[in-house]
Amino acid sequence: MKRIRVPVVLAALLLMGVCAPASAGNSDPLFINMTTDEPHRADMAITFGMNQMEKGHPLTIFLNDKGVLVGSKVNASKYAKHQKDLAALMSKGATVIACPMCMKHYLVKEENLLPGILVGNPDLTGGALFKENTQTLTW
Repeated sequence: MKRIRVPVVLAALLLMGVCAPASAGNSDPLFINMTTDEPHRADMAITFGMNQMEKGHPLTIFLNDKGVLVGSKVNASKYAKHQKDLAALMSKGATVIACPMCMKHYLVKEENLLPGILVGNPDLTGGALFKENTQTLTW
């Protein structure tokens, strides 16, 4: 019996599409888990989400851990650009959710959140995260 070389088999499978990675559809939702309050990383998360939303992907940004600090009006001077961008995204239909446990830990009060930011709960956050075909990223 003749041995078939592994590279030949892999090449054949790739040609047939068997090993091809699944790709996101043009309108698959994007869920960004933003755990940072570091300005550059927060800007990367928000800007990436903005770019994908412009391409037709429904967007949810979950302000998690220190990310809740970015959404607090108390920190407006430090995160002016971030807050402006979050407000613009929400005005275009993006959902921004703040983690309630993180808010409590970092002493962020609900009344200090930017207008439009929702306080998360299992149904709201889970509903966005587990929506069919949702893609996720974390910063």
